[in-house]
Amino acid sequence: MQIVTPKQMSRLEERSEKLGVSKRQLMENAGGKLAELIENYCTAEAKLKPEYCSVVFLAGTGNNGGDCFAAADILVYKGYRITIIHIGGLPKTPLAQEMLSRLPRDRITFIEGFRSGNVEAAIEAAELDYMTIQPKSSDSSDGKKEHNPLDDILLAEKNRMGLIKGAVVGAQVLVDGVFGTGFHGQLDKDTMGIFGIGSGAYRIAVDVPSGGNSSSGTAAVGIFKADETITFGFIKSGMSQFPMKKYCGKVTVADIGIPEEALRILDGERKYYRIERNFLASYPPKRSRDAHKGDFGTVLVIAGSSSMRGAAAFATLGALRSGVGLVRLASVEKCIDTVSVLAPEATFLELDSDDYGYMLYDSSREPLEEAMKKADAIVIGCGMGVTPDTIELTKFITQNAPCPVIIDADGINCIAKDIDILMKKRTDIIITPHMGEMARLLSCDTEMIAENRLIAAEKYAEQFGITVVLKGAGTVVADSHSTAANHTGNAGMSVGGSGDVLAGMIGAAVAQGCGIFDGACAGVYMHGLAGDKAAQKLGMEAMLPRDIISNISDAFGILKEKKKNMTV
Repeated sequence: MQIVTPKQMSRLEERSEKLGVSKRQLMENAGGKLAELIENYCTAEAKLKPEYCSVVFLAGTGNNGGDCFAAADILVYKGYRITIIHIGGLPKTPLAQEMLSRLPRDRITFIEGFRSGNVEAAIEAAELDYMTIQPKSSDSSDGKKEHNPLDDILLAEKNRMGLIKGAVVGAQVLVDGVFGTGFHGQLDKDTMGIFGIGSGAYRIAVDVPSGGNSSSGTAAVGIFKADETITFGFIKSGMSQFPMKKYCGKVTVADIGIPEEALRILDGERKYYRIERNFLASYPPKRSRDAHKGDFGTVLVIAGSSSMRGAAAFATLGALRSGVGLVRLASVEKCIDTVSVLAPEATFLELDSDDYGYMLYDSSREPLEEAMKKADAIVIGCGMGVTPDTIELTKFITQNAPCPVIIDADGINCIAKDIDILMKKRTDIIITPHMGEMARLLSCDTEMIAENRLIAAEKYAEQFGITVVLKGAGTVVADSHSTAANHTGNAGMSVGGSGDVLAGMIGAAVAQGCGIFDGACAGVYMHGLAGDKAAQKLGMEAMLPRDIISNISDAFGILKEKKKNMTV
């Protein structure tokens, strides 16, 4: 599924207008889809008749508020009880103003969800007066209490907030149309307060939850937490990333009439995707009855050390379970002794080790050079350690491999120690960092990566002409031209070793002919799908990386079941 950035969506709307679909029509279509969603919930799920269903719209000053007004205009004539709470002020865009002007004032309740400038000034003046002037008795000489205009202001404010709270608490559906895709920064206290009012209402966000950055996926304190988000035209890129993703709830993509031809305006630009079944159209490859192991590729895994044998085992098993014809592990003796028991289906190439059990470079060059000639993909780094020799090994592989190389874990740390490894590469490279490793590559802190996951992956991919798989919730796959975000997987996969399994799975997909970008997407998607199956069986708390491997077969089974409708 294609997704877009907020800027791309804005350009699509501009282009649509030139192609004959006006912004007014797009807003009316959006309002119609929103009204349809609300009506379906009220009648099909809540089992309520319109006259017993209170729908409260939190309407902002922009076009998101206009979408709410367009929906309200439909629902009010169907008998729904409609309340509109203006957040931040009255609408400021011409389209939103037009949609508001259409509404029947006698059939809708309108509430000001904001303080006027006069009220703010009066309260500030009163606070200043209180701090600088000695209190006086409020009783006059004749015993009557003096009238204080501030009391009227405060009482009006109390009544206004009471109306807001009463409307929200009594709602069956609460619709957030406050901020759109252009939001960034922080929410004001009044808006946060309204969002935080406790209510049993079904909460729907219009396009994106207000308080979420739809470019980066960051979330402001107090963000609207939706049960469902109806997004128009396309999912926005930030909605694929956490923490914003968890506030979206169920995501419904509504077609609002953007012409197919409008998409041509994005030709030549970076393309954004949500990884789904259609990304795996050629994976796994079909197996004829007379197929043999040579038809499904060979993965060379260069991994492990005396003290980190499990990493090599997970990478090897991840590749073997993902359909590749042959997996060969190149490692030190002690590691091979362990992995040969866990994965006897693999073949092995023993390399010399130093006194600490890490691979040596000089004596490994010749045997690795021969092994590379027979490989269709190479995985390097899992549990390998970072030493002068392993850094040289990583450099040697990237400069001499005749096939794509997947660099994971300590291989990435070797790159961070010597960036020339990527500058002098002579093959297609996929790196698979988690956020900490990505931060080391970019010499920044992890928080910066967390707040800019898409940009970090894209810029690094562009700079070195490689494919970056930035792991984590909503794993990002980026090369020089495209970005894809994954939606499979769960928190139970947050265990050491899961990434080693992923490296092997990506190696297997690439070795079977998926291509570099598509192979990375296939490995990521399948890894998450197997993890979801493991969590379903064992629970997220109890699952281990070995359970991901055990459920790869179930993941392939799900793909076959879903092949026709492409809904996974």
